[in-house]
Amino acid sequence: MRGLSGIGRILWGAVRRARPALVLVLGALAGPALAGVDIATLDYRLSARALAPGVYVVEGDHGDFSRANGCNLINTGFLVGSDGVLVVNTGPSRLYGEQLRALIGRTTTQPVKAVLHLNLHPDYFLGNQAFADVPRWATAATLEGMRAEAKAYEDNLYRLCGDWMKGTEALLPDRVLPASGIELAGRRLSWVELKGHTASDLVLSDADSGVRFAGGLVFTDRVPTTPHAHIDDWLASLGALAAGPTGTWVPSHGTVAPDARGIDQTRRYLVWLDAHLAQAALRGLDIAELLAQPVPEEFRRWGAFDTEYVRNVMHLYPRHEGRSLQLR
Repeated sequence: MRGLSGIGRILWGAVRRARPALVLVLGALAGPALAGVDIATLDYRLSARALAPGVYVVEGDHGDFSRANGCNLINTGFLVGSDGVLVVNTGPSRLYGEQLRALIGRTTTQPVKAVLHLNLHPDYFLGNQAFADVPRWATAATLEGMRAEAKAYEDNLYRLCGDWMKGTEALLPDRVLPASGIELAGRRLSWVELKGHTASDLVLSDADSGVRFAGGLVFTDRVPTTPHAHIDDWLASLGALAAGPTGTWVPSHGTVAPDARGIDQTRRYLVWLDAHLAQAALRGLDIAELLAQPVPEEFRRWGAFDTEYVRNVMHLYPRHEGRSLQLR
């Protein structure tokens, strides 16, 4: 095992540390399948929803990685400009990428000009084989993280999602994004590189529509994922987003909202989680005892709670335990 940052290593770490009852919780992949997904034919049945003229989102499931949803948890998107299309994230598999590109072709006659990746997680880039002929942009830190994690992502998503992953091989970005916005595909775009969910979290803004693709910094109606998280940095980034312009926010996971609800939800959850873990560590609780503690009902209603909250604890609690030992 090469550390605990890859998704499969995260699951392994949880299984290795947890007691039997907790292992069963981890094995119960949460969330309903996407409406219309055809498992027999491996058809994601993707659809594009217009958020503004030329701005589309392709919404994913709110649950956890599973064969029932084809490992499709992500909201991808594309922006149609005067001379082409910019694709935002390419999904969890070669098959998803191919079906996304076909959907774009059915939606517009403009050619795909570029792909932009918002962070290093697997469903942001494992569809890249379908976009091998166009520039694929990411920040330097995201590219470095993808290089380190790509093989583990491939292996573990195969284990989780089976045939949906056939033929999927990581094709990395081939361009490093400059610090300031540039014009891509004939649209006026800007971005800011923040951190906290990962070491490099890109937020993309479209000047004409006001739509913002918030990446993994914002989760709406879904429990946040935390394999690479640093909570203090994440909360600072959310504060920066909350202080900025309003508009429609597209989280990479969860409900697309025409307001800042997802920013507020994510911030409240992270503040609660950080305090909850800190208090448990000071009380000397082990992980099983911690997982038996009550959780606010609002958070329990969110997508993927049964699995994602357990992983949150597995990822973050050891740091709190270490800090509490230093205080004793």
